[in-house]
Amino acid sequence: MSGPHSSSEVTHLVRWAVFSCSLVPVVLLGFGSSLAGAAGTALGLAAVTGVCRVLLRHSEHGAARLVAEERAPHRGRHQRTGTGAHRGGRRGGGNTPVA
Repeated sequence: MSGPHSSSEVTHLVRWAVFSCSLVPVVLLGFGSSLAGAAGTALGLAAVTGVCRVLLRHSEHGAARLVAEERAPHRGRHQRTGTGAHRGGRRGGGNTPVA
């Protein structure tokens, strides 16, 4: 399996897919296929290309999110941020009166 791709590589891939989607119906018409058959093939290929593009974008965002999580410092088991993040209970403060 290949690693993450840059946005320009994905754009280039999608452009080739669009080119192929437009070329296939032309070739089908050139070899005597019906106009309806060529149009149906074009729509089917366009749908598959659109779904693949959406899946590639989703994959890119997921990969970017994983990289961002790996770079972020870990804050412990429960994601606490600092000294004021304690839960419940009474804490006797320094100079606070207890009633």
